[in-house]
Amino acid sequence: MKRIESEQNASIKQWKKLYTKKERDKSGQFIIEGPHLIEEALRHHVPIAHLIVEESYTLPENWNMSALDPWVVPKKIMKILSDTEHPQGVMAICRMKEQPLKPRQDGKYLLIDGVQDPGNLGTIIRTADAQGIDGVILGEGTVDVYNSKVLRSTQGSLFHLPVVKGSLDEWITDCKTEGVPVFVSALKGAKPLQEIQSSRSFALVVGNEGSGVRRESIEAADELVYIPMFGNAESLNVAVAAGIMLYELMRNRQ
Repeated sequence: MKRIESEQNASIKQWKKLYTKKERDKSGQFIIEGPHLIEEALRHHVPIAHLIVEESYTLPENWNMSALDPWVVPKKIMKILSDTEHPQGVMAICRMKEQPLKPRQDGKYLLIDGVQDPGNLGTIIRTADAQGIDGVILGEGTVDVYNSKVLRSTQGSLFHLPVVKGSLDEWITDCKTEGVPVFVSALKGAKPLQEIQSSRSFALVVGNEGSGVRRESIEAADELVYIPMFGNAESLNVAVAAGIMLYELMRNRQ
């Protein structure tokens, strides 16, 4: 394995830049940390450009080192590269890959309208994965899916299902063309989620933490839906709300 000792090494400087969206978009690469995320990336054939290993870390025996281009670094450099308080000893530089996704008649989709908190987006993606959703579409204003906090919150679910950037207006139109009903989370003029007629397919739109779903999406909806609440809370966290709605829509499928 190759070794890097200097904090001034060009590769170290380049990898550190991957915590910025600008550099991720420019290079087509992103950084993941910890054995769990790397295991998930390997299992789902995510292209890994480099593996970065802290010198005292023991690598799993089932990892194919010849295909991972491993670099060994001292603890001080691992701390520089990590954006967590307690580095896990191993990181990977991954290449982004295209994930083609188009609505189909029997598909189940989650459309994200401007969710800005990384933890919320990661949790939503993880929940969509757990519920068997066919794809997640990230609309304008949504936090970058390759943000390190998003990646950690997905717990590897990003590698299990298609997550793509797209125009929500176009996606809603295409879903309707395919006969996929579009449900939009809203309050005014909305039906309780339990009253929605069951359907074998659906597209659910959830919105920004503060302002909710854009007017354009609300106006294009087949149904506006809300979650009845029986306590005194005024609202739910968007990730929690998305989870409840996905569960109910999946439970009611024909």
